[in-house]
Amino acid sequence: MFARLVEFTPKLAKQDELLKVLRKDVTPILKSQAGFLEFLPFVPDVAAEKWVAITLWAEKRDAERYEIEVYPKVAGILNPYLSTPVNFRHYNVETSLCQHFVEALTA
Repeated sequence: MFARLVEFTPKLAKQDELLKVLRKDVTPILKSQAGFLEFLPFVPDVAAEKWVAITLWAEKRDAERYEIEVYPKVAGILNPYLSTPVNFRHYNVETSLCQHFVEALTA
């Protein structure tokens, strides 16, 4: 399993709108991608702090394909709501306790 960790700071006045866009526009795009497993957005209690989102992928090549072919469209959707550029890092996921992840990987 492979993870893509994304950090960004939304504009304070646009945070509620950004949550709606993530649910309505971004999540369906992610769900349609080959190898996509899960989207985990983390919204801080303090409005001015960075947000973090993790997407989980079956394999590294799935995340790389998304990043090259689809992410530019997602970035265009998100940019009007952000006060800082998106930063992302990649990680190998060594262990998962979530059964549906294990089932998806062994299918």
